[in-house]
Amino acid sequence: MDRLSNTIRPYAWGSTTAIAELLGVEPSGEPQAEMWMGAHPGAPSGTGRGALDRVIEADPERELGPRAVAKFGPRLPFLLKILAAGAPLSLQVHPDLAQAKDGYADEESRGVPLDAPHRNYKDANHKPELICALTEFDGLCGFRAPAETADLLEALGVDSLKPYVDLLRAHPEDAALREVLTAVLTADPEQMAETVTAVTAAAQRLGGPYAPYAGIAHHYPGDPGVIAAMLLNHVRLQPGEALFLGAGVPHAYLDGLGVEIMANSDNVLRCGLTPKHVDVPELLRIVRFEPTDPGVLRPEATPDGEEVYETPIDEFRLSRFVLPEGAAPHDLTATTPQILLCTAGTVHAGELPLTPGQSVFVPAGEKAEVSGVGTVFRATVVA
Repeated sequence: MDRLSNTIRPYAWGSTTAIAELLGVEPSGEPQAEMWMGAHPGAPSGTGRGALDRVIEADPERELGPRAVAKFGPRLPFLLKILAAGAPLSLQVHPDLAQAKDGYADEESRGVPLDAPHRNYKDANHKPELICALTEFDGLCGFRAPAETADLLEALGVDSLKPYVDLLRAHPEDAALREVLTAVLTADPEQMAETVTAVTAAAQRLGGPYAPYAGIAHHYPGDPGVIAAMLLNHVRLQPGEALFLGAGVPHAYLDGLGVEIMANSDNVLRCGLTPKHVDVPELLRIVRFEPTDPGVLRPEATPDGEEVYETPIDEFRLSRFVLPEGAAPHDLTATTPQILLCTAGTVHAGELPLTPGQSVFVPAGEKAEVSGVGTVFRATVVA
């Protein structure tokens, strides 16, 4: 197996302390948003044999195993991250596989440069993702029942919200949600900024269920995404709890430290809380306008002590082992590729000691055993 050297991405929304504290090092003073573990070409992990993407490219069947290559092609189909949100991320949604293929082919045929700021589809893959909290973790996930959102908005006492309140009380619910989101994202910018300012003041005064949205508005004053965010469920994960974000589900991470895993894609359509391009017509085509429960996931324990976060996705499978003192080693040898990540304590992956934030890549079929006292996350595929 290979010890990984991983890149930390300094996105502006990143925490200035959380990743440093996990790693046990002094903070740099700059935002540290994500630490990437995998073979994504944008920041592949380093190994003693070279960059992981090049290692896999040189012998994909050896590194990934024949079953994974047959199912997903000659590439690692997931990206594992430590994510540290110190400010809200953009409100966003991801396409399903068919939408991603169609969108990518369309932009390619029209000659839209891959690095163009208005490009929506960077690749032809979908981007389901799972976030598992290491600390308390706040996020937004899926539409709240429209009638409940109508009550929430009405209680703010902001006159310019009344048309949205009336729409949200109409039926059917999917049409109501579509009309309100469309109206918010296409409103006159100056008028919307005034509405957001009034909503912010009311939310700060009322607190309680409005507090998360007041916090969002603090970071994005005047942004229509503040109103769009109020259409969504707020959820607070406790350590060990997780959220699965499927295609078409609007979401945003607000604050906290977590382990994130996703299919290896960069396809994001934004709804607000960002200075980046918002393609409203394409966004409205991708969003699933249906109220949903956030669906907090808790791991399901297997007889051998593995705690699995079950999802309907084959590109990744995330689980963890919480190793108490005196526990017998766990044999994790598998026919699929794996990344093992320590998040607490001191553990061993084979002969390699791992402290929090350290990780290893285990090629398919390679002997893999974990021992020690701490917590280890295991990322692999279903093949």
